[in-house]
Amino acid sequence: MQIGVAYSEPGQQVWLNIEVPDASTAREAIERSGILKQFPHIDLGTQKVGVFGRLVKLDAALKAGDRVEIYRPIIADPETVPRKDIDDD
Repeated sequence: MQIGVAYSEPGQQVWLNIEVPDASTAREAIERSGILKQFPHIDLGTQKVGVFGRLVKLDAALKAGDRVEIYRPIIADPETVPRKDIDDD
């Protein structure tokens, strides 16, 4: 079945469409995609993973057409970062 694997960093986005065996898990798809070689600093032990914006565990079974997303850790506390209003131009 075909699925997508997506990862984004400032200035760089990667979205790979790959073929995986039926009943593959999110972890298996990420490993098969080669994205961990391209971004060796990705740590699946600490970083969250989702499918179409919904958090899932690494052992979650995938369906054809799913998009597995690897999320970067939040580095700023949203409570302390000032908001930029649209009218602040």
